[in-house]
Amino acid sequence: MADAGRPLRILMTNNTLASRAGSELYLLDLAVALMKKGHFPVAYSPELGEVAEELSKRTIPVIDDLREMTVAPDVIHGQHHHETMTAALRYPHVPVVYICHGWAPWQEAPPAYPTIMSYVAVDDLCRERLLTTHGISPQRITTLYNFVDLQKFQRIRTLPDRPKSALVFSNHASEVSDAIRSACERCGIERIDVVGIRSGNRVAHPEKILADYDIVFAKARAAIEAMASGCAVIVTDYAGLAGMVTTDNVDRLRGLNFGVRSMQANVLTSETVQRELERYDARDARHVTDRIRKDADLDPVVDRWISIYHQVERTWAETGESVTDVRKLQAASEYLRSLSPRLKSAIQNEQLRNALESERNSLTREVKDYRARSEALAAEMQASARGVVASIKSSALRAPARFVQRYNQWFRKQ
Repeated sequence: MADAGRPLRILMTNNTLASRAGSELYLLDLAVALMKKGHFPVAYSPELGEVAEELSKRTIPVIDDLREMTVAPDVIHGQHHHETMTAALRYPHVPVVYICHGWAPWQEAPPAYPTIMSYVAVDDLCRERLLTTHGISPQRITTLYNFVDLQKFQRIRTLPDRPKSALVFSNHASEVSDAIRSACERCGIERIDVVGIRSGNRVAHPEKILADYDIVFAKARAAIEAMASGCAVIVTDYAGLAGMVTTDNVDRLRGLNFGVRSMQANVLTSETVQRELERYDARDARHVTDRIRKDADLDPVVDRWISIYHQVERTWAETGESVTDVRKLQAASEYLRSLSPRLKSAIQNEQLRNALESERNSLTREVKDYRARSEALAAEMQASARGVVASIKSSALRAPARFVQRYNQWFRKQ
């Protein structure tokens, strides 16, 4: 049986460690916290970038090829099925915990594999995804709600009676939408900014700026960080509008990770945004902040994760021998079969893109040829026109001389 107190080597997977987005930052914060508690996290992803660099700066190894890891981990913390299965097949005698971060993304689809001892959902909707996936036992599912690192988010805004500033905090927003801007202007909000990847205004340390705003438009992890910073939060994004977070709805919305299901209630329009802005209450927003800072702190979540890791170790020690190579190979075969439609579709799409690109290049060449021929014809016509004009001018200049000559001849005859 595993020793509940010993340090663990934890291989943590994610489909990318490039941009500062949801699951990447979840892994980053969790890995750093595990390291501080004496454990040995190792991050794996085939795509590295800004988040990988930050992990490395924090002394956490990052690899994009599992062959670089010469010692098997004690447990695999799997995020995203393809990377999780890559690690599980590489280390067939290591227990796995799989965490589901989203309802819709294909990358979040939970794999059913015999070495996955436990499944974790970040909210009630992800739990539904796990409960409706063939091959996953409900007894192996745990819900562990999202968190915020309160050691980083220490600045807390004291809100005014009436809001004067707002921030759109989203990786999906390229600019402040017309609906949000017009609603804010009607409510007397003078300053409206946007930060995130698509806007080109990325912020590596949101804890330094969130407390500068009265109202924040955000979802999921970004919404939690804004609430922890003392801001009044309206949950919204491309999926719709959940509305202002209040003491009456904060528990329900937290159960949905302030995410996509919560935003099914309303369409994002200037009228619906204005209605939510008019619900602004500085005192109630502070109660929400206190609630989040009490319930969503990172530290107890890390302790829960460590407990889960040790539990899957114990479960594996008790049941691992019954997981035969035949079962693993059959499950791997089923997993590969599940990838087939997606891969074939991707190949067909690539072939279609190549065909369209070839046609576009062909049309581009034809257009260039037509343009060259048109320019040559235009030049020829201009040259011809200049010749005609010159001939007319020459005739016009000679005309008076001929007239005078004929007149003189006629006069002499007279």
